[in-house]
Amino acid sequence: MIKFGSVKGYYFLDVWVLANIIQLATLDFCRKFLNKDNDPCGRMYDQMTQAARSITANIAEGVSRHQTSRETEMRLCDVARASASELGGDYFFLLMDSHEPVWKRSDSAHRFVSEMKLDKPDYTDDWQCEAADHILRQKNKFDRALRHESLGIVANALLILCNREMLLIERLLSSQLSKFKAQGGFTENLTRDRIATFKEQSKDSPKCPKCGGAMRLRSIKRGARQGQQFWGCLDYPKCEGTLNQTPQ
Repeated sequence: MIKFGSVKGYYFLDVWVLANIIQLATLDFCRKFLNKDNDPCGRMYDQMTQAARSITANIAEGVSRHQTSRETEMRLCDVARASASELGGDYFFLLMDSHEPVWKRSDSAHRFVSEMKLDKPDYTDDWQCEAADHILRQKNKFDRALRHESLGIVANALLILCNREMLLIERLLSSQLSKFKAQGGFTENLTRDRIATFKEQSKDSPKCPKCGGAMRLRSIKRGARQGQQFWGCLDYPKCEGTLNQTPQ
């Protein structure tokens, strides 16, 4: 099996695989069941297919950003969660509009969709080709419901998959938040490294008159004294201690 990291990381995630299944099945659903009677302007077709794409695209982009911005990663994954909620709402509405019952959790059909397990991928150097095959194989597991001739059955199955996707995204967000709290993000770590470098370079600097900490040379950015240098505390803005630079 190819090592994680040689492939785009999200290719291994159930949350991304399921998002692709939902997107493929939503395209099938819209082509099959939306028509001039229930979607005369084609607006629902556009909104549902765009919401389905948004889930997949934002998970992929979000997870890809975790090295440079955990904040952006979490924000994009939260957009994916909102899109899954929106799409699930569309299926819920279509069931009501078609006078189709929403499946109960105790229904065997509900359990079939909600409890179906996804296989873990096993990629080689042909990982992109294999990822497509993997997603289609996982989709085939649900096709008994997703390819049915009844709008009620297909819409119910996709409503369950949207709810399942939201749960997976919430777990992903919880994991991302825990890592952010423990490790910080790119910006926080960059700031920490810069401060450490400044402290190393400021061993011979004067001590801050307010907190006794290290100081570094700064430049005045505005006003009549623009460009002149002064000593500023490294812990600014927590500490605003300053000293005039001693002329050489």
